[in-house]
Amino acid sequence: MEHSALIQVRSYGNKGPYVVLLHGGPGAPGEMAPVGRFLSDRFRVLEPLQRLSGDVQLTVDRHVQDLHDVLRCPLRKGPVSLVGFSWGAMLALTYAARYPDDIERLILIGCGTFDRRSREVYQNSMEKRMDANDRHSIDNLVVMLASEEDPVRRNGLFAQFGNIYTHIQSCNPLPVGSEVLVYDEAGFRQTWNDVLSVQDKGVQPAEFEKINARVTMIHGDSDPHPGKLIYESLEPFIRDLRYREIQRCGHIPWIER
Repeated sequence: MEHSALIQVRSYGNKGPYVVLLHGGPGAPGEMAPVGRFLSDRFRVLEPLQRLSGDVQLTVDRHVQDLHDVLRCPLRKGPVSLVGFSWGAMLALTYAARYPDDIERLILIGCGTFDRRSREVYQNSMEKRMDANDRHSIDNLVVMLASEEDPVRRNGLFAQFGNIYTHIQSCNPLPVGSEVLVYDEAGFRQTWNDVLSVQDKGVQPAEFEKINARVTMIHGDSDPHPGKLIYESLEPFIRDLRYREIQRCGHIPWIER
C-alpha cells in the first residue's frame, strides 16, 4: 500500500505501462479491485482510494490535486492511461483537461452525466425500473437519512442506497459481493454538489477541449445512464472520442454475466 497526499493507493502487477483506475461514487473506494486484478498480468495498475470526507471540503479540484500527487512518480516514465468508472470517468476527463500532457489514453466506463437533459433521462429510467419494494426501501432511507446526524450511521444508510441502486442499474449480475471498502455519504454529497456547480457555471464540459488523449467510452446498453446521449454531449468538445456499447450489460460491466 502506497501513500500520497494523505490518500492510499493500491497496486497490482509489476510490469508493463502504467494504468490508473478511478473508482466511482463519489465515496465508494475499492470497487475497482476486480479490474485491477484482471489487468495485473499486463500492466502496472494503480488504484487510488480517493480522499474521504473529514479535514477538508471535498471538491473536484481537491480530487484532481490528489490524483496529480499520486501520478508524479509514474509520470517520470511517460504519460499514463486513466480508466475511470462512473464518477471516476468524470474525474478522468477533468484531470486530462487540466494536465493534457500527462495522459495518453482515457477509458470511460459507465460515464456520468454532464447536462440536465442526460440527468433527467437517467432519473426517469431509474424510476421506470423500480418496483414497489425498491421505492418503499428508498423512501424509508430518505426519511432516515434526513433525521440522522451520526456520520457512521449515515454511511450505513448510504451503503444501503448503493446496494439498491446497483441492483436497479444491473442487467443480469453475477452473485458477487461488493468490494467497496467504505461508503462515505458526506464525501459523496460534498463532491457531487461541486460537480453540479462546475457544470452549472459552464466550466464542464467546455474545458474538455484541452484534452489531447484518445478517449473511449465503454457503456452497457442496459445502463440507465444514457450512454449515447452522454456521448453526444461530450463529442463537440473532445477531438478524439469513440463510443463502444456492450450488449446485455448494466452500469458495472465486471459484475455482469
